[in-house]
Amino acid sequence: MTGDRSRRASVVALAGRRIDAPGTQPPRFPLGNVPLVRRRLAHLFVEEMTEALVCSAACGADLIALEEAERLGLRRRIVLPFPPERFRDTSVIDRPGDWAPLFDRLVAAAAACGDLVVLADIGGDDDAAYAAANDAIVREAMALGHGTDEEGVRRLLAVVVWEGKARQGSDATGGLRNIATRAGFSERSVLTR
Repeated sequence: MTGDRSRRASVVALAGRRIDAPGTQPPRFPLGNVPLVRRRLAHLFVEEMTEALVCSAACGADLIALEEAERLGLRRRIVLPFPPERFRDTSVIDRPGDWAPLFDRLVAAAAACGDLVVLADIGGDDDAAYAAANDAIVREAMALGHGTDEEGVRRLLAVVVWEGKARQGSDATGGLRNIATRAGFSERSVLTR
């Protein structure tokens, strides 16, 4: 990795937009912008000397970040708000793009190395489930960041992948940003447009 070696390595807690459903207005993350976001995330991971990524695994920002982290050899911890089968149906295959094979592979890899965290299914309240997942993402990133090694404590970064502003009402991306900054994380944004 490149960058200033006097800086500490980082652990990233990430949340971001899913790929837009057909007809989404205004657009937040068009499917055609996947290559752009992929390049931006790869650049950020290298520049921030990222060692580990903690996020969920929804289509769009999460799966792109996980795939780039895998390509770069970073540790990947996935937090799901409910069982993988339900999450796959509600947050992966319901949008344009062929996300299912990538989700299945990345979740299986995380499970195989003990880096899959599945929260207790709290029923039909998805907003509460996603808020609980954001809390868990921040806690898991803090745990990885404070691990013991010869380099010491790692920097904690909250990365939001979005169009630049929170949506009205419930916004899980903005929610993670708020939780993480209150916990002392530095913040970085990756724009989807």
